[in-house]
Amino acid sequence: MKHEKKILMSLLKSKAFYVSILMLVLLFVLDVLGINIGIKSLDNDASLGLTALSSASFQFISMLKIVPPIFLLIGLLDIWIPRETMIKLMGEKSGLLGILIAFIIGTMSAGPLVGAFPVAQIMLKKGARYSNVLFFLMIWASAKLPILFYQATTLGLKFTLVINITLIIVYLIGTKIVERLLKPHEKAHIYTLAEAS
Repeated sequence: MKHEKKILMSLLKSKAFYVSILMLVLLFVLDVLGINIGIKSLDNDASLGLTALSSASFQFISMLKIVPPIFLLIGLLDIWIPRETMIKLMGEKSGLLGILIAFIIGTMSAGPLVGAFPVAQIMLKKGARYSNVLFFLMIWASAKLPILFYQATTLGLKFTLVINITLIIVYLIGTKIVERLLKPHEKAHIYTLAEAS
């Protein structure tokens, strides 16, 4: 945590940071005033800057709808599930059960991938195996139920099955490789960071 604060403080002390912020503000003002600087909006009547601001505000409001339930889930996960239970279900010796639980949690999830990282941090903090947490993140990113239903209805059931079975196999192999490539002190550092947050 100190390292991140040091980086942030050095960024805030940098003149280049403030110059880049000033340039962005200047570009936005020029765009709003209608001064063309070489980039055109798809809609010639709308300012590119105002279109971007409208899109950003929509995304911000969407995130406000998603973030509170995710934090509630994280709080409940942290309080209700004892460390011993997490180690037993998803820890180093959990085997197929840990993979299955990571798969179920990942597919039943809702919201963007950014919501999965705090959940993964709690899993690591509670002692879940690193490869199971990676597998959970990968499943959350690509094999959530809404995505699977969309794939099946638009691309067909056969394609959905083939692509997702292939992805699951690749994810399982990839997570095991990543876990084996990590040195013990690197893995310990990851768990220490998860517990410190």
